[in-house]
Amino acid sequence: MLYIVATPIGNLDDITVRARRVLEEADMVLAEDTRYSGQMLKRLEIPSKPLVSFHDHNEEQRIPQVLAWIREGKKIVLISDGGTPLISDPGFKLVRALADEQLPYSAVPGPCAVINALVLSGFPTDRFLFLGFLPPKGKKRRQRLDLIATVEATTVMYESPFKLAKLLQSVRDIAGNRECAVIREMTKIHEEVVRGPVDELITRFTDRQVKGEIVVVVSKPGGPVTGENEESEE
Repeated sequence: MLYIVATPIGNLDDITVRARRVLEEADMVLAEDTRYSGQMLKRLEIPSKPLVSFHDHNEEQRIPQVLAWIREGKKIVLISDGGTPLISDPGFKLVRALADEQLPYSAVPGPCAVINALVLSGFPTDRFLFLGFLPPKGKKRRQRLDLIATVEATTVMYESPFKLAKLLQSVRDIAGNRECAVIREMTKIHEEVVRGPVDELITRFTDRQVKGEIVVVVSKPGGPVTGENEESEE
């Protein structure tokens, strides 16, 4: 059985009772960064167990081995470096392979940076578009950004702190002076939510050294943002 387990995105107190139990009972854990995950499990006081690397560069090679372990009856847990696996992290191909082979798997829900940022943004949540990390440059990046201007939904993106100002300027160029929220270091001591027109955010972050995990949320096209979902409007 494969368990896809969400882990804390910052605050370790966010580990769920079920996630802890599944991790404690696992025969082995698949992890993006075994060193980081080993330290996290130690801090959570979860007994030591085999950690197997599972990341973008070895996913396809690792899948047959994981399938064999599950056929043997082993209990395998997949985690990411934080949050819900498969969300801008490897794992989709493994889940698809399990489904194709009719092998058992289940998800253990918990922290997810996309949902947490959407909630903190104060923007409508009835429809949202998640773009993950954008391609660094070129036509594919522009195609993704064009969706911000055309899709009638709140948009959520991940970004490196070193590229935040560049992303905000791209949003301005493509979608105008849209309302945005920059959300930094969620669930941690220095959590920060900065909201306002993108012009103001560009000014604020262009000459500022930004650190930590960043999520950018952009309001949907058209009209002022009220913070209300369309379903509640009359």
